[in-house]
Formats: sequence, structure tokens, C-alpha cells
Amino acid sequence: MESSQQTAPRLNQSPEQFEVAFEQEMAAERRRRKQLRQRAANRSRARRISRTESHGKIRFSVLFVALTLTVIAVVVVMFETLAWLMS
Repeated sequence: MESSQQTAPRLNQSPEQFEVAFEQEMAAERRRRKQLRQRAANRSRARRISRTESHGKIRFSVLFVALTLTVIAVVVVMFETLAWLMS
């Protein structure tokens, strides 16, 4: 019996009941949309952080390689100059 009452047409509801139900559905829909927007913003923020970290690692690697090559070049030139001066 209960299932038949739940599936009864909404025409049996009073206009006030219909209005209350409509407002409740609209409030639930607004909450759902707000949650979806928040989730999308969180995913976007996580992707941006991940990209920033990845780019930071690449930049650090390039800087490290450049400094290492600079140190090697300076040491080689310094010793070549020293050998040239001593001869």
C-alpha cells in the first residue's frame, strides 16, 4: 500500500505541499551544483600544483647541469692557464 501512495500523482498534493517540495528540490540542486563546482576547482588546483612541481623539478635539473658544466669549464681553464704560466 505504501508504494502506491508514494507513486500517487502529485495532483493530490496541495499547492503549498507542491511549493515546499519544489523549494526543497531546488535547494538540493543548488547544493549539488555547488559541490560539483568545488570538486572541479579542487581538481584544477591539484593539476596546477602538480604541473608547477614538475616544472620546478625540470628547472632545478637544468640549473644543476648548467652549474656543473660551468664548474668543470672553469677548473679546466684554470689548470690550463696555470700549466701555460708555469711553462
